[in-house]
Amino acid sequence: MDGRNAGPGHISLGRRPELVSRRAFLVGSAVSVGALGLAGCAATDGMSLAEAQKVYGPVPDKKFAIPAADINKVDPKYWRRTVRYESKEAPGTIIVDPANYYVYRIEGDGNATRYGANVGRDGFRWNGDAYVGRKSEWATWTPPPEMIKRQPEAAKYARGMPGGLENPLGARTLHLYQNGRYTLYTIYASLDEESIGSGITSGCVGLLTQDMIDLYDQTPVKTKVVVLPA
Repeated sequence: MDGRNAGPGHISLGRRPELVSRRAFLVGSAVSVGALGLAGCAATDGMSLAEAQKVYGPVPDKKFAIPAADINKVDPKYWRRTVRYESKEAPGTIIVDPANYYVYRIEGDGNATRYGANVGRDGFRWNGDAYVGRKSEWATWTPPPEMIKRQPEAAKYARGMPGGLENPLGARTLHLYQNGRYTLYTIYASLDEESIGSGITSGCVGLLTQDMIDLYDQTPVKTKVVVLPA
């Protein structure tokens, strides 16, 4: 892998026409880590349709213009919102709840920002503690050798797919580490609205691009990430 921006094949490649041919790149290796449990949550009222259309509207990013998300393809319960979430974790901690397809950012005072997510499919889910080892904007995606062996069509990206709207890692990526080593798992930006609320990846966690940018901008390197059991 490219040691700077390499990403695994653990992600959803979206259903937009330009991405359909790469949905086969979901398969990757799974990492087993220890189990952990935390308290549940109760949602407050969410945003209106008009508010959601603004929040998930187009983003004039520095490198590539990000299109508006088609929120009609996303269940409103997965739209970004502030919820009550009792946790002993410090503010800023990211908690992934794969059983319910949510990612939380702890805000303190019993509150959290909640995002809808896609997660690992059966057989590829993992849980435990990690941390953000590095951050990438429009990261290069490089399929691991194991994926190329299983799926020869991925070989054309053996030297890396440059960042862009067709790149599986999307506009922003948080690379997850344990004990100083890259786990090959990421929290990444997805352009596939229909993937939110489903288990389709090989362990990575995807948020709508607008949500991922919101989380990314508030998340420094070394931030703790807790992945709950499914």
